[in-house]
Amino acid sequence: MADANAECNIKVLCRFRPLNQSEIFRGDKFIPIFQGEDTVTFGGKSYVFDQVFPTNTTQEQVYNACAKQIVKDVLGGYNGTIFAYGQTSSGKTHTMEGNLHDPQGMGIIPRIAEDIFEHIFAMDENLEFHIKVSYFEIYMDKIRDLLDGVFYAGNSENTGCTERFVTSPEEVMDVIDEGKANRHVAVTNMNEHSSRSHSIFLINIKQENVETEQKLSGKLYLVDLAGSEKVSKTGAEGAVLDEAKNINKSLSALGNVISALAEGTKSHVPYRDSKMTRILQDSLGGNCRTTMFICCSPSSYNDVETKSTLMFGQRAKTIRNTVSVNLELTKFHR
Repeated sequence: MADANAECNIKVLCRFRPLNQSEIFRGDKFIPIFQGEDTVTFGGKSYVFDQVFPTNTTQEQVYNACAKQIVKDVLGGYNGTIFAYGQTSSGKTHTMEGNLHDPQGMGIIPRIAEDIFEHIFAMDENLEFHIKVSYFEIYMDKIRDLLDGVFYAGNSENTGCTERFVTSPEEVMDVIDEGKANRHVAVTNMNEHSSRSHSIFLINIKQENVETEQKLSGKLYLVDLAGSEKVSKTGAEGAVLDEAKNINKSLSALGNVISALAEGTKSHVPYRDSKMTRILQDSLGGNCRTTMFICCSPSSYNDVETKSTLMFGQRAKTIRNTVSVNLELTKFHR
């Protein structure tokens, strides 16, 4: 199996949600114009990504376009990351999670859980797999284990969080349900269930060929970032306002990392400016096959935030990661 380094760009996908009821009631204008599979025009400017999903795209279409290949990559010994970025109420959680127990409405994470085990059951019977999952959030720039409620110091390599062995998609979903019940959410003017933290669901897959003793490992980070927000629109007060400040600060740190990488200044990339950027260090400019979803509102009411999101995605599209297989050589392969 190849262990040579290979460069690849971060894959950036753009998804627009439909106008929601409050936007329709307010009479907001629908701004985006979709041109082909990879281009959207917004406010008179065209933006090109690896793929653009218009408002009528199904959850299955999104998954097939963006995540199927990363599952194969991780089972082939690569690290992978899929994360969603955008303002609050732009469709990030719908894209990453969706309706967890609805075959049509479920998002990327539950589909990945099913896909991983489908692949494993079809693979060589000499392969032995050990699959562990962790679920944690970054809340007020602290790492909190969603499976036991404890805060950890943590870093990108070892968060210190609970790891659960899983042997079926159903067990993965049980862990997700347990963790989601502990997420920090709040009601704001923009969103009835606004995430007040960044959530990270980590799948760690180790495999060994019992005949050759060859070992491969791959980590898959599935990240639902909290949304950037303008306090004047969300009406945040008190503790929710403090949360918003922390969310915006960490997203600003992410923007600085993206800008530094896009400019090619890898000698100093400010990963240490936030917990979130430290955890995503390998995903951004490191050893990881990374797919970024930028989620957008089509409404004229959110035009400034949507333009900012689109520009963020364009910068990210220029970043190149150097990826290699996580292969443990044995006496048969030295």
